[in-house]
Amino acid sequence: MEKKVGHDNKFINNEIQTQLSGEAIIKQNYLGNKGIIVFLAMLSAFVPLSTDLYLPALPTMTRYFHVHEFQTNLTLILFFIFFSLGTLIWGPLSDKYGRRPILLLGLTGYTIASILCAVSLNIYQLIFFRILQASGGSVASALATAIVRDMYQGRKRESTLALVQSMVVISPAVAPVIGALLLQFTSWRGVFATQAILGVIAFTGAAVFQETLQLKSNGTIIQTIGRLLVVLKNPGFSSLLIIFSMPTIATMAFISSSSYIYQDTFGLSSQVYSYYFAFNAAGMLIGPLIYIMLSARFKRFSIINTCFAVMVLGGILVYLLGRNGPWFLAVMLLPATIVASCTRPPGTYFMLEQQKEDAGSASSLMSSFAIMMGSFGIIMVSLGLGNLIQVVAVLNIILGTLCGGLWLAITRRPFLKSVRGM
Repeated sequence: MEKKVGHDNKFINNEIQTQLSGEAIIKQNYLGNKGIIVFLAMLSAFVPLSTDLYLPALPTMTRYFHVHEFQTNLTLILFFIFFSLGTLIWGPLSDKYGRRPILLLGLTGYTIASILCAVSLNIYQLIFFRILQASGGSVASALATAIVRDMYQGRKRESTLALVQSMVVISPAVAPVIGALLLQFTSWRGVFATQAILGVIAFTGAAVFQETLQLKSNGTIIQTIGRLLVVLKNPGFSSLLIIFSMPTIATMAFISSSSYIYQDTFGLSSQVYSYYFAFNAAGMLIGPLIYIMLSARFKRFSIINTCFAVMVLGGILVYLLGRNGPWFLAVMLLPATIVASCTRPPGTYFMLEQQKEDAGSASSLMSSFAIMMGSFGIIMVSLGLGNLIQVVAVLNIILGTLCGGLWLAITRRPFLKSVRGM
C-alpha cells in the first residue's frame, strides 16, 4: 500500500527544531503541555477504569439478576476479549482517517454503551452492552501510544511515555477502592453511570484535541487493517513485541491472585489487604519514574538487561521467603514489580523505533498483546497449579529468564535496528 509522500515545508522545519529542542512537534493549543499528558494518561487507563471500577459490584449484580457467578463474570471476560480485538481495528483506521475523528467515534460508542449498561434489565443485556462498551473504549488504548509517537521525538518521546505509563499503572489499585466507595452511595447502576461520565470527559478532551497525524494512509479499509500484518512481518518490531509483552503475564497473575493470597493464605481483612496491595502498586507507579532517572546516566540496553535479571532474582526471593508472612511477600516481590513496569518505556520506545510508519497499527498491536498476555496470566493462576505464592514466583523466574535470554539473542540479529549502543 502506498502512502502519501511529502511534508509541508513548515512542518519539516518545525520537526528539525523540535528534535534539537526536545519540544513537541505538534502543539496542543487548547489542552496545553500538561493537559495533553493528563488526556493521554486517561486514554491509556481505560481498561482498569472500565473493569476494576465495577469489580466490587460483581457479587451484588449476581444476586440482583439471580444468575450464576459465571454469567456475571462473562461481563468481565468478554469485555477483555472484545477490547483486545477492538484495539486491532481502531489503530489502523486512525492511520487512514486521523486520530481525532476515530477517537470521537469510539468514545461516543463507549459513552452510549455505558449508559445502556446502567439501565440493563437482565444479565444478557448487560453482557451485550459490555461488549459494545469494550468495542468503543478500546479506541483509547489503541491510540494513546500512537499520539505520543506523532507528537514527540527521541528523549522527549521516551520521557512522555514513562510519565503517562507511571500515571496509568496505579489505576488498577485505585479503581476498586473508588468502586467500593461509590457502592456506599449508589448501586451497581451508578458505577456504570460513573463510567459514562468518564466517557463524556474523555470525549470532551478529544473534541478539543488537535489532530497529530501528518501523513494518512491510502487504500481501502481492508487494506488499512491489513497493515497490521505488514507491521507484524517486521521481525524487529514483532520480536520486541513478544519480549516486552510477556512481563505482563507475571504482573496480572499477581494482581488477580493477590486478594486470595493476602486474605485466604495470610488471613488478612479486606481493608488490611488493600494496604499491602497499595504497597506493591506503588512499585508499578515508580518503575517508569526510576527508568527516567536511570536513562539519564545509563544506556537503555544495560537497564533492560538489569531489569530482567532483577525480575528473576525477585522471583527467587518470593519462592524462598514469600510464605513467611505478608510483609515478606510484599517486600520480596517489590523489586520484580518495579522492574516489570520499568521496562515498559524503553520497550515501547524501541518498538516504535523499529516501525517508523503505521504508528496506529503498531500501537494497536502493543495494546492488544499486553491485554492478551495479561489474560494468560489470570488463567495461569486460575488453573489450581499449586500454592499461589509459588506460582507467582515461578512465573517471574521463568519469564525473567526467557525475556532476558531472548533480549540478548535478538539484539545481536541484523534485522533489529541498533539498540545496543542506545
